[in-house]
Amino acid sequence: MVDRMALAGVDVGVTGKLGTAERAYREWILKHTELREPTSERRRRLVERDDHSEQLFAIDIWWQVLGSFEYLHPEYEVNDYRDGSRFLDFTYIRPPFRISIEIDGFGTHQKNASRRKFSDDRFRQNQLVLDDWIVVRFSYDDLRERPRQCQQFIQQLLGKFYGLGRTDALYLQLSSPARELLRWAQRRVNGAAFSPKDARKLLWVSAPTARKNLSRLLHLKLIEQASGGQRIRSYRLTSAGVKLRL
Repeated sequence: MVDRMALAGVDVGVTGKLGTAERAYREWILKHTELREPTSERRRRLVERDDHSEQLFAIDIWWQVLGSFEYLHPEYEVNDYRDGSRFLDFTYIRPPFRISIEIDGFGTHQKNASRRKFSDDRFRQNQLVLDDWIVVRFSYDDLRERPRQCQQFIQQLLGKFYGLGRTDALYLQLSSPARELLRWAQRRVNGAAFSPKDARKLLWVSAPTARKNLSRLLHLKLIEQASGGQRIRSYRLTSAGVKLRL
């Protein structure tokens, strides 16, 4: 376990303190790292990259909107217009579209870039468009200073190309812990009821935080009381909670 966590860039001494999004991010990076050949360039980039800006996007923007990294790929390799290869920060590959997401730090992409490199970067982006990629760019400053605006853009982008409906709109009202709790409840055999203690253990949160997420799901009529009186002892999914796409 130590070797696997170290491979994903995790400080093993603090993994127990990580939040849901951080743990999901590290497991996601680890999964993609282990799928690559030991000597591949993509694996090397996943292991060695300084990913502060990429992690900021993945956790503070993407996860907050979708609560999942499904269809999202880090350090995705594509053919270069000069017959080589290049790596995209993130790609969202979900038929029928392919979306390239690049994170631009001012120092990396502007201040320290020569004119030739700057022009080459723009031409490579044009080539992606010719190859039917949808290209999206965020600056590091926007991720840090305007996260809500970036989240809204991701919602609008996926809504435009994948037709988010009313069910998805309800999904987007949920916090990432509430989404994780709902996904877990949907996987329970025969829709078995669950207690507030079960929710707290699943989310690794305090009792008040667990109750807050349960109350939100109850308010949205995605779960209902299964047992107890004025003090609810257990919950179960409603038909709306069962049908919600996650």
